[in-house]
Amino acid sequence: SLSAGLDLPGRFLFATLTLMTLIAILVFIEEAAYIYRKIPSSKRSIIIWINAAAPVISTTSCIGMWIPRSTMFTDYTAAIFFAIVIHKFLMMLIKECGGQKLLLRRFENGLFTISTGPCCCCCLCLPRVPITRQTLFWLKVGTFQFAVFRPVLIFLSIVLWSNGDYVLYNLSPKGPALWISCFMGVLTLIALWAVGIMFRKVRSVLTCKNIIPKFALYQFIVVLNQLQTSIINVLATQRVIPCAPPLSSTARGSYISQQLLIMEMFLITVISRVVYRRKYHDLDPLECMDEEAGEKKQAP
Repeated sequence: SLSAGLDLPGRFLFATLTLMTLIAILVFIEEAAYIYRKIPSSKRSIIIWINAAAPVISTTSCIGMWIPRSTMFTDYTAAIFFAIVIHKFLMMLIKECGGQKLLLRRFENGLFTISTGPCCCCCLCLPRVPITRQTLFWLKVGTFQFAVFRPVLIFLSIVLWSNGDYVLYNLSPKGPALWISCFMGVLTLIALWAVGIMFRKVRSVLTCKNIIPKFALYQFIVVLNQLQTSIINVLATQRVIPCAPPLSSTARGSYISQQLLIMEMFLITVISRVVYRRKYHDLDPLECMDEEAGEKKQAP
């Protein structure tokens, strides 16, 4: 721990960030209690998992900030948890449509647009795919594979690291870090692509369930936890972020990433409480659409 070597501003910063993490945990616990009381059991655990993403990332970042030697393990813990959350978010989109049977009935003759981000947003020539049990199954596989293989790859990384064969910032083609990172990147893109395909189809139906702000929060967590952290790590390894004794460039990059994530995840936790705290109804998507159409007809 570097807490003993911190000056007064450093101690104040660490104390403030730790307080923000504790508040985020308390906000989540209160929100989880609300969800448990107010939301049907079929969706309860999925929504609690999704709401837990920001406070878990904030907590792991706070532990890594106070105990620098644990950074690798805290980052991997957050990565495994978020891999599961991506699959849970896809399942929430299906549940909010009333489940798989109602979704298939609502989009009986519909088509999935697969030319969407992050994989195929530029491939407009790709054909549209019929919405069937089989295509839904493959979308679920797209996110489930990430929830399964990412923990396996992380476990492999830790085993190789303990044997001295895996160096996180050594991206030489001869080392395993580059290949594991590339494979993990491909799995991530496939999982995000599956969620993007589903969201593009159901967003208009689920407007009455506040799905667009929920998806925006999910996207913010993806960008901040994956892209922002990767950019800071690359800048640190290239010495763009200068060293500041006793911290090396990579250690300083980790501190910057952790401190930013704590603040960002605190804000997302508070906003999630507002977005998810609403009166939920188990409405069929068709009923939602009928209500919206009725309101438009009544409008002068």
